[in-house]
Amino acid sequence: MIIAIDGPAASGKGTLARRLAAHYGLPHLDTGLLYRAVGARCLAAGTLDDEAASAQAARELDVDALDPDALRTAALGEAASVVAARPQVRAALLALQHRFAARPGGAVLDGRDIGTVICPGAEAKLFVTAAPQVRAERRFRELAGRGEPVTFEAVLADIHKRDARDSGRAAAPLVMAPDAVLLDTSSLDIPAAFAAALAVVEARRAGR
Repeated sequence: MIIAIDGPAASGKGTLARRLAAHYGLPHLDTGLLYRAVGARCLAAGTLDDEAASAQAARELDVDALDPDALRTAALGEAASVVAARPQVRAALLALQHRFAARPGGAVLDGRDIGTVICPGAEAKLFVTAAPQVRAERRFRELAGRGEPVTFEAVLADIHKRDARDSGRAAAPLVMAPDAVLLDTSSLDIPAAFAAALAVVEARRAGR
């Protein structure tokens, strides 16, 4: 069983993906970490504006060496959005994501183009979203909790900028797959959002 979860930044898709993976005993891939890792390498090398360098960084990426905690900074979120708009980077990471999805028994993947590009044949697809102000508050609390010097206003501006870039890019833009189920988590806490997501997956498994 493949579960594809897409949505904008801080919508809660990663949390739901991890919980669904644990519930069904499936491996989970946060594909956003792949782009954050590419962005991190480019920032360190001073090549964030170099498309060829970012594509090379994507080709050399070792998924087993990713450090999720180190990659979840505001700066790397912005860098990820920049490199993710580049067709060469997306092409370089495509095979890696396909291999992960093809693991025996299935997998749970979350990102921006899982249900539309990476796993269009996934048994269950969710498009998780929330109001920009709600998503900014979630991300602000996350970053502030790690001691990053951020303001809510800056986080909200970044959310709007990333939404525009992710939805407007030519390569695999953020769109809801026609057969995905929309889940708005604006007014839901984590247990309620998980219950709603689980109900969607179970309905798909039952053929409803």
